[in-house]
Amino acid sequence: MLTSERKALIQQVLRQEGRLVAKDFSQKLGVSEDTIRRDLRELAGEGLLQRVHGGALPASSAVADFASREQVGSSVKAKLGQAAARMIQPGQIVFLDGGTTNVQLARHLPSDLKAVVITHSPSIAVELVRHPHVEVELIGGRLFKHSIVAVGATSAEAISRIRADLFFMGATGVHPETGVTTGDREEAAIKALIARQSAETIVLATEEKLGAASPYQIMPLSDIGTLVTVAGLPEETLRSFRSSGLALVEV
Repeated sequence: MLTSERKALIQQVLRQEGRLVAKDFSQKLGVSEDTIRRDLRELAGEGLLQRVHGGALPASSAVADFASREQVGSSVKAKLGQAAARMIQPGQIVFLDGGTTNVQLARHLPSDLKAVVITHSPSIAVELVRHPHVEVELIGGRLFKHSIVAVGATSAEAISRIRADLFFMGATGVHPETGVTTGDREEAAIKALIARQSAETIVLATEEKLGAASPYQIMPLSDIGTLVTVAGLPEETLRSFRSSGLALVEV
């Protein structure tokens, strides 16, 4: 089998089964495990999969720039945002992460809601400028342009002084094995810090993020309180999430 054929088959297995074990796959094809691991390294270098111990997982497709992501699945993200907005109770302190789905959440907050929203995302803050009753606290720091959020030591210091009731976290991958992941080490650390400072963490995930993984773990799946995703997904996609102990909300 040619290298290109092996790589195509690897990607097919990942699409169909959601994971690949290098040892088993090498035995199936009758080639060395080192050969398969080299294929996985090269595919990972092209951003086509995420390597993990012993094999590979599908790479998250949610890695485009912010402007591009705004154009993808906007109606689905609006539904997720509407459902998440209904979870916020009057008087709560809520931390909104950056990301296009959380922008939809901010847009759908009820006009009569009285709450405090803390965010390190200028995009979220701008969305809430005209809200009559939501008080907005904006965390500063170095701007991470991919997600349009503040990161770094200044952000971490401010976040460490906050206690939030809810944290609506953005992520590029949500997988039963690798947990909640994203593509930048510093952003992952900031997200993990916000979660530690919050009583409950809620993740909003469109279909392409489920079962996918990115290089940097934010937290294991067991540390999430609620996962909000779209209704009608295949049961095999959701089974492992249902059995993990988190609350699964389908909208």
